[in-house]
Amino acid sequence: MADPLSQIIGLLQPRTVVSKDITGAGDWGVAYDDFGKPSFCAMMKGECRLRVSGTSEVWLRPGDFVLLPATPNFTLCSPEPGPLRRISPAIAQPMPGGMRHGRAEGPAEMEMVGGYFEFATPDARLLAALLPQMIHIRGEARLTDLVRMLGEEASQSGSGTDLVLVRLVEILLIQALRALPDQSAAPGLLRGLADLRLAPALRALHDDAARDWTVRDLAAVAGLSRSAFFQRFLTRVGLPPMEYLLSWRMALAKDLLRRGGLALERVAEQVGYGSAASFSAAFTRHVGQAPGRFSRQGG
Repeated sequence: MADPLSQIIGLLQPRTVVSKDITGAGDWGVAYDDFGKPSFCAMMKGECRLRVSGTSEVWLRPGDFVLLPATPNFTLCSPEPGPLRRISPAIAQPMPGGMRHGRAEGPAEMEMVGGYFEFATPDARLLAALLPQMIHIRGEARLTDLVRMLGEEASQSGSGTDLVLVRLVEILLIQALRALPDQSAAPGLLRGLADLRLAPALRALHDDAARDWTVRDLAAVAGLSRSAFFQRFLTRVGLPPMEYLLSWRMALAKDLLRRGGLALERVAEQVGYGSAASFSAAFTRHVGQAPGRFSRQGG
């Protein structure tokens, strides 16, 4: 049966853009503007304080990993904060040897490896919609090792580097999502998959998105009554079941249209519509443009 997380990550086609060493010494503070792209960091040495817009402040210590699926405004500072320096990630230029905060001379008191990546497809919001605003995980050595490997690989320019980076980012995402405690998951796919009753229904839905599913069918897979399943799905996943199914079908359809090579009737069939006309109407309502135009513009 399909693994929904692997399907979504494969559909988004992540790729690494930047990975760098970040160090600090003395009293310092930086305020990053809203960036929108997924970013990550792993603490290697020392401590610092992180406050992401809309969340409580956390202290980062060696072995900590942070993933920001959409990277809103955030501040990062030393244990005793210094004056805040504002940084706009969209226009900041990569610095040789990494980024240094605070006192320039002397050994670093804080060291982390950080970076961001983007998706080959423009549906990055699909990932952000499924996850909490910030994922903070302690004590997962595999995540720290993966971030270190990303940094080492990104600094090279040998043959196959791009492919290795893509695979490392995919593994990093899956490992981070696996390590996220169930109770900290916001409503979305992760919380749904953590529910022993909903998980079989979600996997069945992802395994055969073209099937003519009803709420009653999915409730039967979950072993619940129709009303109990509907309410549980809405609470855990954050969407009614049929709205979630529509969103997943449209994500699949956009991927098929970007790839090209299939007639509209075949695309419609593969995502559960009986005719090109009914698919076209649903796609236009959901996406805001007709399938043909979407395909010609490359998404």
